[in-house]
Amino acid sequence: MIYHLAEDDVAVIIIGRNEGQRLVTCIASVLGFTKSIVYVDSGSTDDSIENAKSYNIDVVKLNLLTPYTAARARNAGAVYLLNKNPSIKYLQFVDGDCEIQKGWLVSAKTFLDENPDYAVICGRRRERHPEHSIYNTLCDIEWNSPIGDTTSCGGDALIRASSFSQINGFNSFLIAGEEPEMCFRLRQKGWRIYRINEEMTLHDANMTHFSQWWNRAKRAGYAYALSVDLHGKSGERFRVKELRSIIAWGAFLPTLIFCLSFFHINAISLISLYLVQIVRLFLKLRKLTMPTRVRFYYALLTMVAKFPQFMGITQFMINKKYGNTASLIEYK
Repeated sequence: MIYHLAEDDVAVIIIGRNEGQRLVTCIASVLGFTKSIVYVDSGSTDDSIENAKSYNIDVVKLNLLTPYTAARARNAGAVYLLNKNPSIKYLQFVDGDCEIQKGWLVSAKTFLDENPDYAVICGRRRERHPEHSIYNTLCDIEWNSPIGDTTSCGGDALIRASSFSQINGFNSFLIAGEEPEMCFRLRQKGWRIYRINEEMTLHDANMTHFSQWWNRAKRAGYAYALSVDLHGKSGERFRVKELRSIIAWGAFLPTLIFCLSFFHINAISLISLYLVQIVRLFLKLRKLTMPTRVRFYYALLTMVAKFPQFMGITQFMINKKYGNTASLIEYK
């Protein structure tokens, strides 16, 4: 079944780098929905650009002299298409490792048409192969956020073009966490974000090694620190709670245990606080339908993640202190 949209209504911005067959699948999933499609490439060394051109869609290659970020790529794609066709009402952003599900664009567009107070609409993003690793499985759980009004979206979302332009889009300098930060600024302008109960995209994390998961957690920590630096003093105290949790579990408690152990060997027993927290998280997940094994790994890795997340915070603080340009923290 082919779902048709008015060609001037919706534009699709695909971003990627060295996505291979995943990009081909992504492009194929949006053909027939709209003629306004652009692929923004961030320095691919494979045949991504040639593959995109073979589908007769527009291609934008980012300048090598400026550091790559997903935010920069999305902005470049949006600016390109809006300059080409100012009548575009909605911008569908999608990562090149994702496949848009049939019916999504129609459902999402209909929601924004009927609800002018909303700037962003998102749906259910699923992992293509959650069975390939526990890390893919945890990503699939992460994507399953509550239905209804929400505070942020992910990299795949349909955004009202007028609201996107009002806040000048994403912050191009953010190496991570650009979507929640953009949504924060939208909400400050009075816009709302919503997640509908519709299948949106299939995502291929392709995360099969602990080191990949570690780097992804490190990137998240960097994003939290940067978000707090930008908006932590707002009335919402944006991301302050998350940052404090990372510092408490990933730095303060380990340091306290280490220092006290010089005075009393029993101080090492404070490590049990981590076990208590893991058990607490494990029991909290009883409300969700998932295997016991998955609940255990979710609880365990949630706590272990505090350490690479704190490393990300530390990296941000060093970069800020010395004025270093942030570089991407990649896990693929």
